[in-house]
Formats: sequence, C-alpha cells, structure tokens
Amino acid sequence: MKPTDVLSNEHNAIKVMLKILEAACLKLEADEKVPPEHLQQMVQFFREFADKCHHGKEEDLLFPAMQEAGIPREGGPIGMMLAEHQQGRAFVRGLDEAVGRYARGEAKAIADISQNARGYIELLTHHIYKEDNILFPMAERVISQGKLDSLLPEFEKIEIEKIGPGRHEQLHKMLEELKAFYLK
Repeated sequence: MKPTDVLSNEHNAIKVMLKILEAACLKLEADEKVPPEHLQQMVQFFREFADKCHHGKEEDLLFPAMQEAGIPREGGPIGMMLAEHQQGRAFVRGLDEAVGRYARGEAKAIADISQNARGYIELLTHHIYKEDNILFPMAERVISQGKLDSLLPEFEKIEIEKIGPGRHEQLHKMLEELKAFYLK
C-alpha cells in the first residue's frame, strides 16, 4: 500500500462522518432533537482523526516530501491545501462552540451548528476531491519510490504521537456507531 492510498482511505472515513454531520443538521433543522454527545463525538472525530492524524501526516510528512521533490509550498497546490486545513480548523472551532451552546439548551446554537457544519462539509468535500485527484497523483509522480516507502512507517508514528496508541481504531468504532444511528 502506498502512503497516498492510506490517506485516500482516511478520506473515505472522513466523507462518511461528513454525511453523518449532514444528517444531524437535517434533524436539527427539522426541529428534531440530536443528542449533544453525538455532535461532540463528531467534533472529536474531526479534531483527532481528520486534523491531528490525517492532516498531521500530510503537513508533517507528505507535503515536505513534495517540497523536497520540487513542488513549491507557496503559490501552489501545497499552499492551497494548507490554507484549506486552516479554514477547516476554523469551521470545527465554530462548530464546537455552537455544540457547547446547544448542549446548554441555547436555541440559536442550531443555526450556528448548521452554518459551520455546512461550510465544513462543502470545504472538505472539495478539498478531498482535489487531494485524491490532483495532489496525490502529483506526489506519486515527483516523490522517489524510496521516499514514498519511507513514509508508511512514519505515518504509523504520527498516529501514535498525535492521537495515541489504539485511538485510530476507537475513532473508527465511534464512526461506525454514529453511522448506524444516522445513515440507516
């Protein structure tokens, strides 16, 4: 398996959680109750799995390897991806803050949850498409096979260092539980 395959597989999990978030928004907008702990789990998944683990692999390993191979950081695809990672973090912060208010019973929080969630869903949907179809094939073309091979064990280290041993599996279990609840 190539490092870009690992990242694409992680994209698949992130896309499922985006669908779950969309389903939760539809419930909230229809004045149906959504357990606050479910929304908190979604935020947790995006923070730990999508950002710390997945984006960590890209920002700490893949993007620097692409730069070493001659792809510029600024003014090119890497810079765009990094900017989108920052935008995503801002949406997740806004979502987290709104979920906290929703959990305390504040009715206006629903509109803020929807606004941040929908912005994040749209951003990540396009972001993932660009990475899977443009950035990752580019990385495979420019990074040497030896360097690509060396990234896989480094990806494992990122998971352990950034989210902890066994946490990846726990987050996938959470994903499956939420999927069973929202995507029946």
